Amino acid sequence: MGDGSNAPHRRRHSRWWRADQQWRAAGRRFEGSGVGLLWGRLSAVDFFGHSFQLASLAFLCFFPFLIIITAAAGRGAAMAVVSWLGLNQQAAQAVASLFVPATTSYPLTGTSAVLLLLGAMAVAGTLQSWYRMLFNVLGGGWRNTAAQLAWLAGLLAYSAAQAALGRAFGGWLLTSLIGFLWAVVFWWGSLYILLAGTVAWRALFLPALVTSVCWTGLGVFSARYFSATIVANEQKFGPIGVVMVLLSWLVAVGVIIHLGAIVGRMLR
Repeated sequence: MGDGSNAPHRRRHSRWWRADQQWRAAGRRFEGSGVGLLWGRLSAVDFFGHSFQLASLAFLCFFPFLIIITAAAGRGAAMAVVSWLGLNQQAAQAVASLFVPATTSYPLTGTSAVLLLLGAMAVAGTLQSWYRMLFNVLGGGWRNTAAQLAWLAGLLAYSAAQAALGRAFGGWLLTSLIGFLWAVVFWWGSLYILLAGTVAWRALFLPALVTSVCWTGLGVFSARYFSATIVANEQKFGPIGVVMVLLSWLVAVGVIIHLGAIVGRMLR
């Protein structure tokens, strides 16, 4: 009687044990696969937390710097943001409404100029610390500061060139191809500059190439998805809805920076 009454319990226990073993085996297979190794490396560097950090820093520190610099150059900050996201005309107008100045004059004291520059350098320094961690590079001193300033100058030049490409070439395919090649140049140079020349150009090409592929893919995705989302959010929530989409895009930028560096190193 005792054996018979315990038989259902033993069968249930056996089924749970087999399911647990199958689950563990599937977990081990996943961890040993390429996707599993990639996920493990991304998780080890807290790529998601870092991406949120970049989004908040960029929005609070870099965007004010971008607004002032582009205004001083006679251009609008919205043009740079729209070219990065590849937005359609309706979405571009929604983003441009966030950057409409209240006045045509921009009084800038020496203190505010220094604070703006330090805020932008905080973003550059964040990327620099990521790359040093991802490439196991130690660094410090004045070379880091010089690298951050050089990278900021390169980012502004890249933004201006990307906006000019959008105006010069009407065809989507040709614009995307030239934009991709220009992105390879930018990210390759970014890696070399932010790592202060401690890693050879040749070793940085694949990470730059993968980052550019992800960057271009994000541009295609944002042009299709974010354009409609920005328009819908503006109608529902007003300007704050547009801000939410921009923050989502900035988080995605942080993800592709980690993804490009890690996958590029794995391919090597």
